[in-house]
Amino acid sequence: MSKRAFTPEYKMEVLKVWEESTYSLAEIMKRYKVFESTIREWKYKFDNYGTEGLKESTTWKAYSRELKHSAISDYLSGNYSLREVARKYEISNESVLRGWINKYNSHREIKDTSKGRTSSMTKGRKTAWDERIQIVLDCLGNGKDYQKTAETHGVSYQQVYQWVKKYEMDGEEALKDKRGRTKMEAELTPEEKVNLQMKKLESENERLRAENLFLKKLEEIERRRK
Repeated sequence: MSKRAFTPEYKMEVLKVWEESTYSLAEIMKRYKVFESTIREWKYKFDNYGTEGLKESTTWKAYSRELKHSAISDYLSGNYSLREVARKYEISNESVLRGWINKYNSHREIKDTSKGRTSSMTKGRKTAWDERIQIVLDCLGNGKDYQKTAETHGVSYQQVYQWVKKYEMDGEEALKDKRGRTKMEAELTPEEKVNLQMKKLESENERLRAENLFLKKLEEIERRRK
């Protein structure tokens, strides 16, 4: 699994492999950990803007409230795909448009995008495993712009940061919500294993004490009967 961000060189490598048919698209997605929609978007930008299209913009692109509503309306009409709407309105990427749609569907206000980055902190929200993967890949694709990714997907900066770190350390499996799940013993750290053994010994001792008390009571009852 690659731990690199999606640099222009990395994107070119993926596109070259796809063009030369070295691997099938499914194999490329698995090998490079990139979604099909992302690869096709890179292809579109390269075909239309050359290598410049593969570079991530370092400036914050502003969008008017009217443009956002028009883009959302076009997508919700069912006449256009997410990609087609993004290209029609020259939106930087599909994830930006997806963020607007999520806000609209959540009945949150759609505002003009200011030229300066906002310092407001978005609250965290519950997400599905596949959504966390997409958010991480989007963040890696934009050069680890955690704030922009958080605003695009309506999650907190801290959530994005933690998901990216987990993904880089242990891959997609690390993004699963494991709350309420007991770790298998093989997954425990040495310290956790020692603590687990101590708890097992305490439980066993408690069971033996209870058994001894029970036996003593039985013996006492038997003596009384004699």
